[in-house]
Amino acid sequence: MLWDIDGTLVDSAGHGRHAFDDAYEAVVGRPLEGEYEFAGRTDHQIARTMLEGVAGADGHLPRILEELASALERRKHLIREEGRAYPGVPEALAAIAERRDAAQSLLTGNLESNAVVKLAAFGLERWVDFELGAYGSDPHEVRSDLVAVARERAEGKLGVTVKPVLVGDTPLDVQAAREAGARAVAVMTGFASERDLKASQPDALLPDLSDTEAALKAILEP
Repeated sequence: MLWDIDGTLVDSAGHGRHAFDDAYEAVVGRPLEGEYEFAGRTDHQIARTMLEGVAGADGHLPRILEELASALERRKHLIREEGRAYPGVPEALAAIAERRDAAQSLLTGNLESNAVVKLAAFGLERWVDFELGAYGSDPHEVRSDLVAVARERAEGKLGVTVKPVLVGDTPLDVQAAREAGARAVAVMTGFASERDLKASQPDALLPDLSDTEAALKAILEP
């Protein structure tokens, strides 16, 4: 199964956005202006949008992603101090990690290094097999394509056919699961309204993960 991070597992207290600000200014030489949509998008997509109209944008893109990783690492202590794991997240991750019929990783727009930083800030990394996931550092900008990447990695490592389940907090997460033929479970802890999540028609909708039994039933039962 595949977890989204921001809005699903953790609240990083806005430091993911701040890291983009830091990276943009370090590469372009001026502060970032304007508002950008982050929820449900990959870091590649976000960086490319920020660079629209900037001279030399194609050359800046890989540099911004490199700076992004460094910027978030510098903010790890602030994420730990100001952010939080959402209710029930450690318990749900631990419970799934104990099962022999399930493996869990990440399906996130974050760069893999930044995904590790965000989970490690709250001690969540111990329950996740990062090698089975897919990330914003993979050469795909469409989230449903990342599901296929994760499935291939999981089947290659585990040697079995897997049935992906994607747990996220936005309609874009649900859409990605649908397009990739995966089960879609949505949680209302993040950036989307309950109305919008219901309209996206996930297979299951949870207020949060605080009820471990209910969460495992929604995630693992067809």
